[in-house]
Amino acid sequence: MSRDVLIQITQLATVPFGEQRVIEWVSGWAESRPRIRLDRDRCGNLLLTLKGTRPDRRLVMVSHMDHPGFTATRMTGVQTLEARFNGGVQVQYFKGQRVRFYAPDREVVGTILDVKTDPSGRPIQTNLRVGENVPRGTIGMWDLGKPRIRKTRFLAGVCDDLAGVAAGLSVLDRLYNKRLQNPVCLLLTRAEEEGFIGAIEAASSPQLLRSDDRIISLECSAEQPYARPGDGVIVRTGDRTSIFHSALTRFLHQQADRLLGSDPTFRFQRALMPGGTCEATVFDAWNYLSAALCIPLCNYHNMNPQTGKISPESIDLRDWVNMVKLLTEVAGHIGQFRADHGELRNRLLKRFKRFKRLL
Repeated sequence: MSRDVLIQITQLATVPFGEQRVIEWVSGWAESRPRIRLDRDRCGNLLLTLKGTRPDRRLVMVSHMDHPGFTATRMTGVQTLEARFNGGVQVQYFKGQRVRFYAPDREVVGTILDVKTDPSGRPIQTNLRVGENVPRGTIGMWDLGKPRIRKTRFLAGVCDDLAGVAAGLSVLDRLYNKRLQNPVCLLLTRAEEEGFIGAIEAASSPQLLRSDDRIISLECSAEQPYARPGDGVIVRTGDRTSIFHSALTRFLHQQADRLLGSDPTFRFQRALMPGGTCEATVFDAWNYLSAALCIPLCNYHNMNPQTGKISPESIDLRDWVNMVKLLTEVAGHIGQFRADHGELRNRLLKRFKRFKRLL
């Protein structure tokens, strides 16, 4: 399985409300694949669709295109810059860290002098020392170098959630030349890190989604003691805020079990991942059938708890590959999914009939 899309897309600079580089890259990717339709809504969310022979019961994978980062607001001196920060990073990680700003014609590196917080203690504004002028609106990210691979580990300034974006695109590529019964879609949202702004737009308006869509959120979620990198893709039963659709989650587990029987390299886990809230919760709140898969993530939002410093995020490549494998399997069988637990009830009733005489 090619890792090119993962490596290429995680090199792109992206922040909440500043995802244009990712949008342009994905648009070019879609243009080179005529069978994939690309739609946009008024907020800039993207929907890529690979058609099936029947239009209903679409599988819709969801990933977000942003990551915590900086947006230049104004130069306050010859070598001092004020920048807005969007996303969840603890304040103690900021001072003295280097930030790379991506102007249209150059890159400028600055060092954080101080940080301002809102009443809850969340960082919202920084002052930096920079070597030259940074235009207003220029986005910036932690200066962490290019993505790299060390054995099975993949390290990048952004895994959350560009690795999820790359997984969804890879699934569409694997299915591209196949005859599908049900359409397979990838919804790419904006500004997830500031409270699911793009996902709320997609869920609350009928521009891109249909009421009968089967939605699977793809995320990189902070590792847990019981859900470690390298142990497989995670069938995520819930997050910090909610529990996901029971029947759809069980369907994902069934497809994972199917893969176990045919692919000796496939591994998966099943867990509630409470390190954060993901977009499956948003779609659940708007009554969509939603479930989730995720990859265990080290250094969540670039916070390294061992060093107390900003560091690259990292995932295990095997987990990412297994996410792509599982989603491909799910796409081929999504038409078999029923939300009414009928198959499970029949199994339970069969057992009941066998033993009810003993009551």
